Amino acid sequence: MQHIMEAKEDMPKNDTIKLRNKHIGKSCQLFYKTDPLKIVRGQGQYMYDEEGTQYLDCINNVAHVGHCHPKVVEAGSRQLATLSTNNRFLHDELVKCAQTLAAKMPGDLSVCYFVNSGSEANDLALRLARQHTKRHEVITLDHAYHGHVSAVMDISPYKFNQPGGDPKPDFVHVAPCPDVYRGKIRDCDFPEGTDLGQLYADEVARLVEASPSGIAAFIAESLQSCGGQIIPPKDYFKKVYKIIRDAGGVTIADEVQVGFGRIGTHYWAFEPHEVIPDIVTVAKPMGNGHPVGAVVTTPEIAESFASTGVCYFNTYGGNPVSCAIANAVMRVIEEEKLQENALNVGKYLLEQCRALRFEYEMVGDIRGTGLFVGIELVTNRKARTPATKTAKAVVDRMKKVHKILVSSDGPDDNVIKLKPPMVFNAANADQFLYAIRECLSFMENQEKGQVNGGSESRATVPMPASVTGGLCNLANGALSEKRDQMIKSV
Repeated sequence: MQHIMEAKEDMPKNDTIKLRNKHIGKSCQLFYKTDPLKIVRGQGQYMYDEEGTQYLDCINNVAHVGHCHPKVVEAGSRQLATLSTNNRFLHDELVKCAQTLAAKMPGDLSVCYFVNSGSEANDLALRLARQHTKRHEVITLDHAYHGHVSAVMDISPYKFNQPGGDPKPDFVHVAPCPDVYRGKIRDCDFPEGTDLGQLYADEVARLVEASPSGIAAFIAESLQSCGGQIIPPKDYFKKVYKIIRDAGGVTIADEVQVGFGRIGTHYWAFEPHEVIPDIVTVAKPMGNGHPVGAVVTTPEIAESFASTGVCYFNTYGGNPVSCAIANAVMRVIEEEKLQENALNVGKYLLEQCRALRFEYEMVGDIRGTGLFVGIELVTNRKARTPATKTAKAVVDRMKKVHKILVSSDGPDDNVIKLKPPMVFNAANADQFLYAIRECLSFMENQEKGQVNGGSESRATVPMPASVTGGLCNLANGALSEKRDQMIKSV
């Protein structure tokens, strides 16, 4: 790994920017547009720029088991040096990968198709559903993102609802995102105990009833990511799946961003909802940065697809190198107990983040599971007005002052989201918690006109107050010893 550790830039950053501006399409956007990062290497949960500055990566759900994991690098290098060809030849890595995926799926989900990306996986899932049902209409969720190829752009309101997006096709029906905080149906608008999952499921039922020719499929991310780190209400998917199946449609679970143990409690994010989809799509974390994805379905649906007599062939899908890498990733998840790490670190992180609601008026909602966390910022808690500008400022300050990379998302771009590599640990959580509290304190002081010094100066971070009867009880003291030391050292 020595050659990776010594990675340097090939040209000055300004030259890289000039070449990018000249040759890369303007629609290909960068993080931190006004001051983009030039990253030359990564290791574990860290990324390094051309000057050697270390950044804690809280964005990269793609580098699932950590940047440049040696076992993944070795597996890919070894296979690349041995054979790389298409899947029309027998090879063991392909069938082992399919066997492992199928073993981790519940029910009859046992037949795999290999692709290069989540976009391809969701495109193929639609083809499977339409062939099986002999229908074409699809129900998707508002703010959903399922990929960048034409077929899945059609079912991605996150894209087609933008000012320059193509209009929604008539065969696509958009159900409200089951966001109980700022969605169409909010928890604050109903008596405590109201079945919000049923109310959101009723919205899907109305679309099914109004369908001109019948629904082929309902597709949803098991946890909506780009839509703002949304956790659906209890029994929502259970009720929706029954509605769709009773109407003769099939259900597709998009696990492209949230699968492979990220939620901690389960390997797949649909499992806590106590449902078994008809089709599951996976990608991103499966290759730890290498382009590989898969569609897993039932023998019945696979047989419907095969009955057309049209061969499915993907030149690179299921090639030996991609499968060797995916196999290594799944082995590392097991060997290093990364799902367990996501559960334990995620629980601690979420509890501490929930305390922010009692310290900062601008923190409206905290939600998440495992290493999938969203912090929603608002300008008015009662009205739940999105604090878009504040969220952007927090993202920029986290990078500039604290060397921590986060991003914001959601329909109003006001949700700070965390989906770090699965090797993210408790010390990293403490580092993030101190930084986010400093940023929120800085923003509060700025609003009150109490900021002294430039943007690099740091706000005084108060110790969290004891809370009783709230989401997180901090009465027994506030911070870990490591966090205390971190605050004293700043």
